[in-house]
Amino acid sequence: MAAAAALEAAAPTDALWGLVHDFVMGQQEGPADQVAADVKSGNYTVLQVVEALGSSLENPEPRTRARGIQLLSQVLLQCHSLLLEKEVVHLILFYENRLKDHHLVIPSVLQGLKALSLCVALPPGLAVSVLKAIFQEVHVQSLPQVDRHTVYNIITNFMRTREEELKGLGADFTFGFIQVMDGEKDPRNLLVAFRIVHDLISRDYSLGPFVEELFEVTSCYFPIDFTPPPNDPYGIQREDLILSLRSVLASTPRFAEFLLPLLIEKVDSEILSAKLDSLQTLNACCAVYRQKELKDFLPSLWASIRREVFQTASERVEAEGLAALHSLTVCLSRSVLSADAEDLLDSFLSNILQDCKHHLCEPDMKLVWPSAKLLQAAAGASARACDYITSNVLPLLLEQFHKHSQSSQRRTILEMLLGFLKLQQKWSYEDKDQRPLNGFKDQLCSLVFMALTGPSTQLQLVGIHTLTVLGAQPDLLSSEDLELAVGHLYRLNFLEEDSQSCRVAALEASGTLAALYPVAFSSHLVPKLAEELRVGESDLTRGDGPTQCSRHLCCLQALSAISTHPSIVRETLPLLLQHLCQVNKEKEPSVLRKVLLEDEVLAAMVSVIGTATTHLSPELAAQSVTHIVPLFLDGNVSFLPENSFPSRFQPFQDGSSGQRRLVALLMAFVCSLPRNVEIPQLNQLMRELLELSCCHSCPFSSTAAAKCFAGLLNKHPAGQQLDEFLQLAVDKVEAGLGSGPCRSQAFTLLLWVTKALVLRYHPLSSCLTTQLMGLLSDPELGPAAADGFSLLMSDCTDVLTRAGHAEVRIMFRQRFFTDNVPALVQGFHAAPQGVKPNYLKGLSHVLNRLPKPVLLPELPTLLSLLLEALSCPDCVVQLSTLSCLQPLLLEAPQVMSLHVDTLVTKFLNLTSSPSMAVRIAALQCMHALTRLPTPVLLPYKPQVIRALAKPLDDKKRLVRKEAVSARGEWFLLGSPGS
Repeated sequence: MAAAAALEAAAPTDALWGLVHDFVMGQQEGPADQVAADVKSGNYTVLQVVEALGSSLENPEPRTRARGIQLLSQVLLQCHSLLLEKEVVHLILFYENRLKDHHLVIPSVLQGLKALSLCVALPPGLAVSVLKAIFQEVHVQSLPQVDRHTVYNIITNFMRTREEELKGLGADFTFGFIQVMDGEKDPRNLLVAFRIVHDLISRDYSLGPFVEELFEVTSCYFPIDFTPPPNDPYGIQREDLILSLRSVLASTPRFAEFLLPLLIEKVDSEILSAKLDSLQTLNACCAVYRQKELKDFLPSLWASIRREVFQTASERVEAEGLAALHSLTVCLSRSVLSADAEDLLDSFLSNILQDCKHHLCEPDMKLVWPSAKLLQAAAGASARACDYITSNVLPLLLEQFHKHSQSSQRRTILEMLLGFLKLQQKWSYEDKDQRPLNGFKDQLCSLVFMALTGPSTQLQLVGIHTLTVLGAQPDLLSSEDLELAVGHLYRLNFLEEDSQSCRVAALEASGTLAALYPVAFSSHLVPKLAEELRVGESDLTRGDGPTQCSRHLCCLQALSAISTHPSIVRETLPLLLQHLCQVNKEKEPSVLRKVLLEDEVLAAMVSVIGTATTHLSPELAAQSVTHIVPLFLDGNVSFLPENSFPSRFQPFQDGSSGQRRLVALLMAFVCSLPRNVEIPQLNQLMRELLELSCCHSCPFSSTAAAKCFAGLLNKHPAGQQLDEFLQLAVDKVEAGLGSGPCRSQAFTLLLWVTKALVLRYHPLSSCLTTQLMGLLSDPELGPAAADGFSLLMSDCTDVLTRAGHAEVRIMFRQRFFTDNVPALVQGFHAAPQGVKPNYLKGLSHVLNRLPKPVLLPELPTLLSLLLEALSCPDCVVQLSTLSCLQPLLLEAPQVMSLHVDTLVTKFLNLTSSPSMAVRIAALQCMHALTRLPTPVLLPYKPQVIRALAKPLDDKKRLVRKEAVSARGEWFLLGSPGS
């Protein structure tokens, strides 16, 4: 009775017979999914399916057998997890036997084996059995692409789950795979095959005597020459194949004897892409190679790299050649040498020096820079390489500096010196006497000070940078050197307007060196600046004119720059406070009072105070705030020296704009304090700031008050008091945005409060951003609202900065994009024609400041809007959009290629824009277009070359320069080697 019941249970049902018949004989596809669903639900077993397929599997007609096996394989692909071990054994034996069947049957057999390779219940030994059967019975490369892909999947599955069993095959497994892969041409399959080869090597499978064969079967694709077809649904790019193959070729030193000659051959070819790929692959190989792999090839490698750097017309090839030389030297530097081994590093560096250093001494200086770049690439590889090259090169360059008298030649030599000095910063020395620069210190300082006093601005600039690098070397500069350096920086700070770049560089150097040498700057620079302030006040009071005004501003900027060390801040902050006291003494109307309240001067003082405050110790910050806030709120001057403040100081109540403008200085102080410093009278301060922020009589003061209010909001801890401040702000904004004279000030307040909340992810930020979007349609405030999105996405310099302890969440831009761009796009489509440019401008500001990895996935959706923005008459919209599109042409060529016709047309139109900045950006985009696939661009080549002839005659030199560069790339498009 029990046996009869079991047989009855195993027998296929009429329904199952019907489904099998419909699939096999009726050529219907649906029954396969239905059978699989019934197996998963327990209605049938796999054994019953095999029973039902019995006659089909034994049918003399190959197509019928294939159809039957196809049904079984499709069921197994969906139900393999349900199989028992005994069932797996029988099914594998069945499928292995069918590998000898007619070629029409093989694809379905492979699908079944793929399903079985995923089985958890696979008994030991069967993975090896399956692969042996495939290697022996199937000529894989005669199969269609999809079936070859199935074989690679079977191998991958077994390598993932049965690694030890496969390793038991020894080199036979490697040889079998080589036969499978040999001749593969489809890029989809190659990606999988390359990954398998990489795993064979990296997981230490036995390669046996087949190392060269494995290299040959993969290196035959090098360098990759593949262009994806238009609208390729698989999304495989040439770069994907290049990187995948490179990971194989560079995965083992055992390939070196075969690979290095190939790389040298390709570097020496005329094909640009082959040169680049070969140099990049060499770079990758150096990470795993040792001296013994490189030894026999070093002369040829050096010769090829040297030629590419000396003679190439491509900056990319030069850069990759230098990178490869650096990696070679790193590899030689890290090798562990035995006592009797040849020291390849010294001999290699000696060859480089021999071939390069004589070019440093040639009168025409023709090959100076290529030689210096090669030497610096090698020197940057290790401390030992750096010492070897630097000690040989520095004497030559120092001698050449004195031999040449022209400023341009001296600048070139000093720039090379600067490069070698920067490399010294990479390495630390326990014994300072071992530092290579010590022996050249006096000569270097003399040369730098000579450059700083030279007539050429460009030479002075390089001298400033060199001084900064020398100062960064521990214990290199003596106290006398530092005193001279400070004196030069002081002098450079007061250069004329035409040397503005030197002034800026001198300020930056002062800040860097002051942090390293605070005593020197406190002793030699702070007293000079203090005296300069005092004399400046006196001279300006007498009305000595604009020159003194400029010196006064320079002095304030210098004070700001050097406030980078707590000990200096302790001197500059009281000095500044004392100066402010002098500003507010009653005097007869004078140039001084007007100058000190100019926007530029106040901005410089804001920078001084802000920089100084960020470096205050917690104790000094807490002490200072108890004086500063009451000074501004109540006019409490009791803390000032001898209580000598002669006039009433209450900027929030005073009717004159002069005192009110000084709220900017309060902003600089309180908005730079650490978040844990308690601010006294905060409630009163916030209300006063809010009131002043909507005062229409002095826009400078109202903006400063709005920024100060926002800066304090950003740092305030969550809770009832913060909610009260926010409600006050919202009420003030809503009242001010109604009709009246304060609309612009209320908008500014809205903008800064929104930014403060966006940075800290406050929930109210979304409501305020929505309100800001609503203003895009406002006839008066619409353009300002569009520009406001730039402020929301940008980093500020005076408030709401990380340096000033603001709460700035690391991905606030990404979140703002996700939350608001859909609404911006929707608003654009719904907006009247005259308002659409405001939406485009706001959108372009957001996208232009968004990290590109975030933007790329959204590009297909947003690209049509960006293209429409190029037709907007607003130059700001055009420029912002071009700035956004240029990197996308390089990073998302597959998407941009779909719109090449529109891009070419719009970019060319903008090369005639009235705005020089737009013309330059459009030409840069035309240049970037050449990075798209060549077949897509070739139809446009004649049109573009003709159109780009016009900007060659542009009246602006910078435009002509970009036109030459862009047109040159289009000329080369499609030519051999490009």
